[in-house]
Amino acid sequence: MADHGDGRLRTEGSGGGGGAGGPPAGVGALVLGGEMLLALSLLALVLLAAYRLYLRWGTRSGPGGAAREGQAAALPRMKRRDFSLEQLREFNGARNPRILLAVNGKVFDVTKGSKFYGPDGPYGIFAGRDASRGLATFRLDKDALRDEYDDLSDLNAVQMESVREWEMQFKEKYDYVGRLLKPGEEPSEYTDEEDTKDHTKQE
Repeated sequence: MADHGDGRLRTEGSGGGGGAGGPPAGVGALVLGGEMLLALSLLALVLLAAYRLYLRWGTRSGPGGAAREGQAAALPRMKRRDFSLEQLREFNGARNPRILLAVNGKVFDVTKGSKFYGPDGPYGIFAGRDASRGLATFRLDKDALRDEYDDLSDLNAVQMESVREWEMQFKEKYDYVGRLLKPGEEPSEYTDEEDTKDHTKQE
């Protein structure tokens, strides 16, 4: 026990200042907060890895899967062009059998992945939209989509790196068909020669 000069006696282990040999007040909360942040980061990485494996190795069987893939295979390769947000929305798999989505300003034809991106697919919310924010933040709800052009300027460095990684994944798996236009930006004029190039190559 010790007299702290205020007329109250306290034991060594009591009080807000921490006792001898114990951590200062608040350190336990900081350690716990850091562990929680680390656990959430690891969970996000595991979910990202699982989603990528699902995209790459997910089974193609299942109800309607073969029919959707048959329709996708029957569509001719899309000629390269650029899209406004409004034009992109036409390709959501409901009004048009072709499904497009944008990632980091690039538009990809994901029709062959209609099992995932079709109207009934688990990621159908991204069809005909800019999926960048949703992929960066691991969100599959309407709050991850913007009705206006999204410059992604509020995303942090980790989220922007995630967007770039997703872009690379889509380039490996799907056809790159053009750019997502910023407001007021004019579309590019693609020649037949450019159109026959590998669609997964960036400009």
